[in-house]
Amino acid sequence: MKAALYPNFQKKNALACAREACDVLAAAGIETAVSGVFRETFADKPNMIFEDICVSAETADVVLAIGGDGTILRCAKLLIGSDTKLLGINTGTLGFMAGLEADQLDKLAMLTTGEFEISQRMTLDVLYHGSDGDITATVLNEVSARSGSFRICDFEVYSDDYLIGRYRADGVLFSTPSGSTAYSLSAGGPVIEPDLECIEMTLICPHSLFSRATLFSPTRRLRMKDTTVRDDSMVINVDGEHFMSLGAGDSIEICRGKNNINFIDIIGNSFHESLCKKMCKPIK
Repeated sequence: MKAALYPNFQKKNALACAREACDVLAAAGIETAVSGVFRETFADKPNMIFEDICVSAETADVVLAIGGDGTILRCAKLLIGSDTKLLGINTGTLGFMAGLEADQLDKLAMLTTGEFEISQRMTLDVLYHGSDGDITATVLNEVSARSGSFRICDFEVYSDDYLIGRYRADGVLFSTPSGSTAYSLSAGGPVIEPDLECIEMTLICPHSLFSRATLFSPTRRLRMKDTTVRDDSMVINVDGEHFMSLGAGDSIEICRGKNNINFIDIIGNSFHESLCKKMCKPIK
């Protein structure tokens, strides 16, 4: 069995966590790989393989993303289209997408016994139609669209060419169930179990007294068109990274992604445990 490390050493305790993970994996007889840029960091660890993470994404059985949810998101993008599984180890703040906390590394030995569950997380494909041609991206959490000048936007949303509504808001989010606990939650959207399959639409600060998040079947093809009458355009971000700006006549389409990402859950029900421990605390 082969495991690869994808650490984010900007996170507190990530270095110590990664080194301890190496020891646990070695004791379990699991071959371990890490990027060559970390050669000096792991030089004292025997039997380490130093190779590019893109190689490991194709050849490893599992990749351990060590950091916060952002680290796990970046790692997940590298695994799109492969059968390699992803295990997040949280050294960040919330870690909703993590399967283990930094103090649970002893459980990594269970990777060799198969004592874990696989959670298949759906993705979204976003397609930009505009003057620059068609450009695509794949997201695990969400597609966000809002004004680049932080002013109110006017836009239309269609489902399979049927007009769902015309909206005035600061923007709109199209999220996967995995992304329901990210930006969408802060915008008033519901918590959705990550194993479910649906597309969530949440308006950002809508100019309306009656506005709720909407869930669509994963088979729907959604289209959003910016109808704001002014020069500045809506900015499209995918998983927090800039993707495109919409100009006059431009639009984006959102549909279920072609590929799932396989997350490992070793302790069982790790999503609900994270939800209860990290989001249901009394306000102090």
